Amino acid sequence: MRKIVVSMWTTLDGFVAGPDDEMDWLLFGEHLQRYEQSLVDTAGSLLLGRVTHADFASYWPLAAQNPDEPDEVREYAQRVDALEKIVVSASGNTATWNNTRKLAHLDPDEIAELKRGSGGDIVVYGSLSVIRSLADLRLIDEIHLLVHPLLLRQGKALFTSGQPPVRLELVSAEPFASGVVLMKYRPTGAVATS
Repeated sequence: MRKIVVSMWTTLDGFVAGPDDEMDWLLFGEHLQRYEQSLVDTAGSLLLGRVTHADFASYWPLAAQNPDEPDEVREYAQRVDALEKIVVSASGNTATWNNTRKLAHLDPDEIAELKRGSGGDIVVYGSLSVIRSLADLRLIDEIHLLVHPLLLRQGKALFTSGQPPVRLELVSAEPFASGVVLMKYRPTGAVATS
């Protein structure tokens, strides 16, 4: 069965972007590039929200064909461009991008059917509302956090309050030379609270 894998770049204090979506704090390096390439090489689909899908659609297809891009960027872009893209959009207004299909909302039965399908894992990038909905529905199989050595102190948090705690099991932790640490977790269940 395919897994839903959330991959997110985050700061040590849990922010995934600044207050105005700033991401100038990212430390992109060779280790991070290898991780990202490996993730998409074994993936079968990307599951994205409407805004992330539009951002990706405006960049990756062009990067895939741009001879001025470094080889590793072009290789990553070509793989992302070739993957099946599943975009969640209540409005149905989505960017044009090859191999894209739309979901009006996250239906647990439909997601279960996607997971039973053939091919590699379903990777979720960005798309905070999609990630939060998947977490609320307990449909995430793995969370990959690329924790950057930075206290941003304000911005957009990966998760918000209002839902019960969930315990996670550490699958692996890998430090990169840049100071970024890749931590892979698997949800194990709800935390009993009093």
